Amino acid sequence: MPKGLRLISCLLPILLGGAIASAEETDALAFADLERPEHDYWNRTPKDPFTRLIGDLESGRLALDESSEKAYLVSLLKALKIPASTQTLVYSTTSLQLRLISPQSPRAIYFNEEIYLGYVPGGKIEIVSIDPELGAIFYIFDIPKGGARPVAERSQRCMNCHSDEDTREVPGIVIKSVVPGPSGGSLESYRRGLTGHEIPLSDRFGGWHVTGGDNLGKHWGNLTGRLSPEGLQTTSLLPGTQFDWSIFPVATSDVLAHLLHEHQAGFVNRVVETHYRLRTALANGKGRFLETDRADMERQVGELTRYLLFADEAPLPEGGIAGDPQLKEEFLATRRPAAGGESLRDFELKTHLFRNRCSYMIYTPLFQSLPEGFRRRIYDRMARALAASPVDAEFAHLRPDEKARLRGILAETVPDWPGGS
Repeated sequence: MPKGLRLISCLLPILLGGAIASAEETDALAFADLERPEHDYWNRTPKDPFTRLIGDLESGRLALDESSEKAYLVSLLKALKIPASTQTLVYSTTSLQLRLISPQSPRAIYFNEEIYLGYVPGGKIEIVSIDPELGAIFYIFDIPKGGARPVAERSQRCMNCHSDEDTREVPGIVIKSVVPGPSGGSLESYRRGLTGHEIPLSDRFGGWHVTGGDNLGKHWGNLTGRLSPEGLQTTSLLPGTQFDWSIFPVATSDVLAHLLHEHQAGFVNRVVETHYRLRTALANGKGRFLETDRADMERQVGELTRYLLFADEAPLPEGGIAGDPQLKEEFLATRRPAAGGESLRDFELKTHLFRNRCSYMIYTPLFQSLPEGFRRRIYDRMARALAASPVDAEFAHLRPDEKARLRGILAETVPDWPGGS
């Protein structure tokens, strides 16, 4: 069996509720109980960007092109400010609309920093929109036909997968990696419970198409499998060989889009978990943190700092990646340059993703809505990591010139950065 893979059958006791929870798992379920008063996930009015647009969508005030499915999708992406170039295609049946998904009909994912949109030809539009405190909010609706108006249903079924160990038990982003059979059904599953830029590229992309990644080496994208007496046998599945690219807005499932999606998903899941843990701790302490919570708080600070500063980022392949030109142009269009012209969105792409290794997701409402005192603890830890001296061995991957650039960018572009302008 290939390294890192686990048979789906091994997961059945857990999926069926037959496993006995450990103390750590019990704690996870406690802090992530969505119905606890401090979370009240289902009754609080969400403040995510898509919820704010639903009235305009359903009334028709959000003028969209209904001449075809593709036209509607393109106009909706523009209205949501999601670049079509972020498109990635998944052909494994790991979605609510699994009956429509196959190598002949892949599902497309598009995203910006706050909204993730799923589309299957002939199916519904799926939305994951990030609330600054509650995390992911899920909607699904039909593409309107014959003048009918769409009705965006807040989906509870999505929570079956989007609020478990894959998302740290909180409402978050799932990126499944499986070995799909010829029809797209999962034969084997791996990297369960893991999301983020630290995952080696060789363990990613299972069930996904990848374009622009010819030098990635061995990975689990662009293939299907079958089980035989000799074990798992794989067959190449080149993008566009079993479907027509013209049904999608762009003819790419670019490796750079995959890497950005993975980074953002890891960030979202970690920060949403922090929101839930902090609210639970404050509720348990009746408005203050108990001494027993401080170790957990420090662990959260340390983990988020490491993630923000790409301390565990998996290296790019030898020679780097090129990245789709249109995606790079549209991604850089929203950069926040400091006075010297540097920004957190500037690519490196030779050995790692970014020239200045601090996540641009630090600007998002999700991060900025963390309690001020906790956010300041993260800033303080980041400042120590970026200091010229003493050198912080935990962040030795950052060179002195990169640290200096990051100090300048953060001081000028993060409003509450300590000592910032």
